[in-house]
Amino acid sequence: MVKTSAKGRRRIVCAVSIATSDSGGGAGIQADLLTFAAHGVYGATVLAAGTAQNTVRVSGIEPFSTRFLSRQIDAVFSDLHPEAVKIGMLYDAPRIRAVADGLRRHRAKNVVLDPVMVSKTGARLLARSGLASLRTKLLPLCDLVTPNLPEAEALSGVRIRRDADRRLAAGVIADQGARAVLIKGGHGRGADVTDLLFDGRFFTEFRAPRIRTRATHGTGCTLSSAIAANLALGIALEDAILRGIRYLRDGLKKGLFPGSGFGVPDHFAGRTK
Repeated sequence: MVKTSAKGRRRIVCAVSIATSDSGGGAGIQADLLTFAAHGVYGATVLAAGTAQNTVRVSGIEPFSTRFLSRQIDAVFSDLHPEAVKIGMLYDAPRIRAVADGLRRHRAKNVVLDPVMVSKTGARLLARSGLASLRTKLLPLCDLVTPNLPEAEALSGVRIRRDADRRLAAGVIADQGARAVLIKGGHGRGADVTDLLFDGRFFTEFRAPRIRTRATHGTGCTLSSAIAANLALGIALEDAILRGIRYLRDGLKKGLFPGSGFGVPDHFAGRTK
């Protein structure tokens, strides 16, 4: 989004995605940039790794060096001054630590973490050794973390079977340092999807009818980057989450199927009128 100051100069609202490239275009950096663009937000990127993948499978992952990762962070923050940060797949503990160091170095704001661990096709995207670093190094720097149910179980150590379990897990994750936690309900069962927000004091539920579709590749990336984009635009957290959920639902209703496997949300479904 381009804003005009009192002096007539144009100001561009920027958000940065710190994540991994999806060569199939459906998730990761690519989904984040599409989402930023749909919200009128300029998207910068910091790549932790690249994947060889399509709509069917992930066939390879190659990480960037931690030194190059840090240089990307310094390049983006020193010049573009992003208003929000979306963090996705970081691959392993050394890259998590490099990102955490960079966020502290530049006093990053509006940090949204999507704790990506496993791909839609079942490939492991976070080394098992990286989970501890995610908890101790990155969560304390996050304004919001957006785990799905399996990710919330991994982060909290709580087996989630009932609503009370989900609330307990959210509290445990918040105690690890995250300012707010949004446990997504897409992996649950039933006619409705319930996303649960814990802001450190209160719980808020966002409930909507489940959309039956196979256009689900990149949904976590899309929701977290939509929330980050809204935060960059100055929207308060709860409203940013509500807008992000509505944006994702619009995309799911008009899913795209570019390959023979999982489809993806249409990132411009509600923005073309």
